[in-house]
Amino acid sequence: MLVGREEEIESYDVLLARLSAGRSEQSLIAVGLRGVGKTVLLGEFRTIAEERQWQAIEIEVDKWDDRQFRQAFARQTREALHGIAPREKWTDRVKRAAGLLRSFTVSIDPDGKLTAGLSDSMIEAHADSGMLDADLTNLLVGVGEAASDQDTGVVLLLDELHCLDRRQLGALISALHKAVQRALPIAVAAAALPQIHELVGEAKTYAERLFRFSRIGNLREEDAARALREPAARQGVNFSETAVQVAIDFTDRYPYFLQEFGEAAWNMATGKDITGRDAENARKIVEEKMDSGFFKVRLDRTTELQRMYLRAMAELGPDPQPASKVAELLNRTSQQCGGTRKQLIDKGLLYTPDYGYAAFTVPLFHNYLKRAIPEFEAPPVRRRQAKAP
Repeated sequence: MLVGREEEIESYDVLLARLSAGRSEQSLIAVGLRGVGKTVLLGEFRTIAEERQWQAIEIEVDKWDDRQFRQAFARQTREALHGIAPREKWTDRVKRAAGLLRSFTVSIDPDGKLTAGLSDSMIEAHADSGMLDADLTNLLVGVGEAASDQDTGVVLLLDELHCLDRRQLGALISALHKAVQRALPIAVAAAALPQIHELVGEAKTYAERLFRFSRIGNLREEDAARALREPAARQGVNFSETAVQVAIDFTDRYPYFLQEFGEAAWNMATGKDITGRDAENARKIVEEKMDSGFFKVRLDRTTELQRMYLRAMAELGPDPQPASKVAELLNRTSQQCGGTRKQLIDKGLLYTPDYGYAAFTVPLFHNYLKRAIPEFEAPPVRRRQAKAP
């Protein structure tokens, strides 16, 4: 669902255009909660890259060790090299990039599967120092030089960027920084949860100069209405004003929920008009579907103590909550709850928008928690036992 994302698409198009012209431009990180359409936006970025004859290195990031990190980058870089130019037309720069790729993967892929199909006439080059930042920098600079030699470019489309650890994120930033300094056509367009601001700053002090952070949230009311009406209108179906309002109120204008609502309302309608009654029936269906899937799979990953912390946050409301207030509801101190809070951040269920505060990474999660755990009962006060005389 790309309605309401025109500004981000325009910024990305400008990024590729300026790099193609040999000018510098900040790479792009789309930042937002779950279900706001970040991954869909990356898909559109891939299409734009292809239209410009650029190569896209698409990676869905996970919590990897360094071996897995190298494997993921090597696998997609191999495909990009083949896209830059057919093997029979490889120049010395492309051959050197292939040599860097082989060097980058030699320690993790001794049988050569990740470099299968590369030219036997690769120019020897090294990205096997064992230092991830140096090796990744050499690889991406080499790929950027190869792309420049063929009048094209390469964009790294990285989903779930926040999953990289500090060292891996630092290596990526270092590599991008070197490519920018050399005016190479290498760009990063990534999607991440809101904690990425803090992670990027911790990884490299100069990182924020390299990126434009684009906040992706719920849609404006008029865009939410368009997102419902326009696909239906193409099929000759009309969303009534009442149905649109029910959808907006229920979904709070979040794209993923709107998409689910639109599908359910379409299935409920018996004619060419989606009525308010259809929308009310769709609301019940979507709520049940989200509760048993989208929300439940996240709550199922938590311990009893973590669920208690989340439920206390839900009791306070959907906004970012100070750790002290959550702890107070749980009859504990902030220090006693600190470990639980950190675990929930590590699991991607909470993020810290400001010092001492936490917020849900999943829209409308507070409502679900109240449905899943109807009664909030604070645990008993924990008292220190007196020492025996």
